[in-house]
Amino acid sequence: MSQERRYDLIAMGRSSIDLYANDVGVPFVEIKSFAAYVGGSPTNIAVGTRRLGLRTALLTAVGEDPVGDFVLHFLEQEGVETRYIPRKPGRRTSAVVLGIEPPDRFPLVFYRDNAADIALTIDDVLATPIPQARVFEFAGTNLSREPSRSATLFAAEWARQAGATVVMDLDFRPDQWHDPRAFGVAVRRALQLVHIAIGTEDEIKAATLTEPAGVEVPDFQMSGARVRGDVAAAVERLLALGPELLVEKRGEAGVRLHFADGRQVDVPGFPVEVYNVLGAGDAFAAGFIYGHVQGWPPERAARLGNACGAIVVTKHGCANFMPRLDEVMAFIETHGGW
Repeated sequence: MSQERRYDLIAMGRSSIDLYANDVGVPFVEIKSFAAYVGGSPTNIAVGTRRLGLRTALLTAVGEDPVGDFVLHFLEQEGVETRYIPRKPGRRTSAVVLGIEPPDRFPLVFYRDNAADIALTIDDVLATPIPQARVFEFAGTNLSREPSRSATLFAAEWARQAGATVVMDLDFRPDQWHDPRAFGVAVRRALQLVHIAIGTEDEIKAATLTEPAGVEVPDFQMSGARVRGDVAAAVERLLALGPELLVEKRGEAGVRLHFADGRQVDVPGFPVEVYNVLGAGDAFAAGFIYGHVQGWPPERAARLGNACGAIVVTKHGCANFMPRLDEVMAFIETHGGW
């Protein structure tokens, strides 16, 4: 990507205060204390890319409350551009409460009633220099309610017309949708504007969900239940909508790159001891976007993303623990290389 623009990345979507259990490995009901961090998928990605060295801006919204002050203070310290983040009167900055029960239970509870970021409007988008970004990234949760849904589609359309690469993190959070099938309807519409989509196997299958029983329980991300269906068929259907690349995140196995021309490439991950999986996917996206901006082949960008994700799964939280470039490069060299 050779064109000179003001920002390497503008990310759009939710932000929050994340309260992570300090009592690791205990049942949620026995947690005694929490550590306060900043979170939200696009926010994590914005911080991750900034720490890697990109020029990054964030389009989210916060309330006129101390939690909004907390989020903005952290972002400003990190060097993420916050001038396009409106404060929404009468709205609340959202919160997430998270438990940590390795290796496979990480319960989380969203507090997003009256959330400020879901109130982002087309006017908020127009106040942001979307055409001055080399990459525009957004999350699927943006599409769960209006006015954020229309604002996000407008921003993606504007970014694509301006020649930016449009990246979507599928980001399926079932409890943020009135019906799991609505997630698929919205995602399939948005993918017509997207160059690169990123998601887990469950998220890819959920994006093609049409049957009412397609999700075993509404909160599968908390329980470990799976979305039923054929991932290969889901990939084919989503790629037919227009993306050039669909990145399937596969945990410890790394990622599988699905190209529009039918090619598949597996990019291995890095074996580490898992402490907390929450935020690893956002760290991957930050690393992948960094590589894309540098003009790297997708395979190399994905390898860097895998390294970022592997580092974050050994940490306590998300945005506050995103790695810097020298840390990632050293990790790669000591864990098998490229």
